[in-house]
Amino acid sequence: MSSQDYSRDPYGGARRSSTTSDWTTTATKTAKESSASSFAEESAERVKQAASEAAETVTNGVKQLLDRQVKGGAEMLGTVARSANRAAEDLERDAPQVAGLVRTFAGRMDEYADQLRAQSFDQLARNASDFTRRQPALVFGLAALAGFFALRTLKSSPSVPAPSIAPNTDVHPGEGIDVYGP
Repeated sequence: MSSQDYSRDPYGGARRSSTTSDWTTTATKTAKESSASSFAEESAERVKQAASEAAETVTNGVKQLLDRQVKGGAEMLGTVARSANRAAEDLERDAPQVAGLVRTFAGRMDEYADQLRAQSFDQLARNASDFTRRQPALVFGLAALAGFFALRTLKSSPSVPAPSIAPNTDVHPGEGIDVYGP
């Protein structure tokens, strides 16, 4: 028997139904498509995983940098508190009441510096967000006040004239052309 099967179509004619080679071609084509599809899916998954790992690495690096900045800010605040305590000692003889206020202020700054040392940037951001939700009017007012002071500072700073960008084409005998100014 041959590898081809014939059957009669409804009109009495002979018709070839399928051959082994047709089936093999179709199976090979399907296998190649399936293989290419699975390769593309694996490649896409690998790219997603690599991108996710890179994003996580960058995120962790930024968090570590921000945590170091918080710790540095806490150290600076502690330094200011120690300086305020020294100033209070100097004021003690001449103005004991002012010295007491400065000492109280320095103590609070030192406590705040200790709290900062114990927190990460994520915790600070969360606390700031919670405070903003509880006291939106206060936060808005402080932001407006900071903007006002920033604007006043910028307006009061001396203006610096912009350099001229037009070439200077004045030519004097015995000199070359100076295109950048006198």
